[in-house]
Amino acid sequence: MNRLPIFIVLLVSCGSWLLLREMRWFRRVGLTDRLRPYLAGGSTSPSTPIDRSMASFTSALTPSIQAIGDRVASLFGSTESLGRQLERVHSPLSPAAFRLRQIGWCVIGFALGSLVAVSVRPPALFTMLLVVGAPTIIFLLLELELTHQSTQWRRQITLELPVVSEQLAMLLSSGFSLGAGLNRLSTRSSGTIARDLRRVVNRIQQGLDETQALREWSDLANVPALDRLISVLAMNRAASDLGRLITDEARVCRADVHRELIERIERRGQQVWIPVTVATLVPGVLFLAVPFAQALQIFASG
Repeated sequence: MNRLPIFIVLLVSCGSWLLLREMRWFRRVGLTDRLRPYLAGGSTSPSTPIDRSMASFTSALTPSIQAIGDRVASLFGSTESLGRQLERVHSPLSPAAFRLRQIGWCVIGFALGSLVAVSVRPPALFTMLLVVGAPTIIFLLLELELTHQSTQWRRQITLELPVVSEQLAMLLSSGFSLGAGLNRLSTRSSGTIARDLRRVVNRIQQGLDETQALREWSDLANVPALDRLISVLAMNRAASDLGRLITDEARVCRADVHRELIERIERRGQQVWIPVTVATLVPGVLFLAVPFAQALQIFASG
């Protein structure tokens, strides 16, 4: 008995059933899909079984991928949590979404490295480097990019803090309350601190105390100068001349930034002498090596 026609009929039947179940006139719309358009932020298009299956598969796979990504990142020296860095730079991605994207790019790198290894057929060592090195490099590049963004964000807070502190001191001295001053500073510019202050203002509007919201920002930013400023702002209800205290703290912040700039200039000035020293020593060593070699030849022949 020829089983090929039976197999073809079963294959066509399964394929037709999978296609027909996607048609709205063929399948019954579920209760969740019928209520989705009436929910806040709900989509008008019903979710298909494939979408629900992919969402379930992704939600089941995400914790394992996130744990593996965190483990690999810690092996390469990452000490700060991923969620903290993403929240600091106002990234729209969650830690799970970032790890999924990272692992996805690693899979693409692995596929490309394997394709090149199969096509070129290099030695075993180079094959291992292509297959293993490509996804590792992609993983590290994405991790270093996020770390660089986090470092730059902290650097921008340090640079903007003296000016913002002076502006806040002027507002408080002119009669603004602390909450009103923070709200005004958050809406007047689009800088790094202004974006962080918008989050602080939102936390205050949600019912959190001003000092607690500012301390949340300070813990997230991890900037020493900001910690000192928040300590001064915490005396809002106790100090009578808070504007003068904030002005003094802004002066200290500006002095710290100026000192750091001078150190960087001096460090770069010292780095300039490295190639000059190498360029001077190499010819000198060559000029000394020639008579030394000649003297050795004379003693050996004598």
